[in-house]
Amino acid sequence: MGSLVPDRLLAALKGAEEVQLSVKGRKSGKDIPRPVWFALRRNEVVFLPVAGSQTQWYKNILKNPLVRISVASQAYGGRLETVTEKSEVSEIVELFRKKYGVGDVKQYYPRLDVAARLPLA
Repeated sequence: MGSLVPDRLLAALKGAEEVQLSVKGRKSGKDIPRPVWFALRRNEVVFLPVAGSQTQWYKNILKNPLVRISVASQAYGGRLETVTEKSEVSEIVELFRKKYGVGDVKQYYPRLDVAARLPLA
């Protein structure tokens, strides 16, 4: 069975530093797009909220997990799942360190208590 994710999207993700993540505001109900760092893990896109569980977009997905990502004119919508299990959060932190460097992850991500994943299937 083939993947439902277009190869163009995967190719765009593989070459990208960041994606536009659009979430619904938990109070306003408006679309809120923002550039975020991400990593690919198996068949999903994983995210680390900069301020961990205090990050606004993370608080928004607790209320409405439906999101949209855009990269290089490719877009994909799905349900963002929260990751709170310590060992899985650590695995995602490792992927970010490999992609962006230990120094940048340490500098920009002071609170590593949660993550999120967007299955691509």
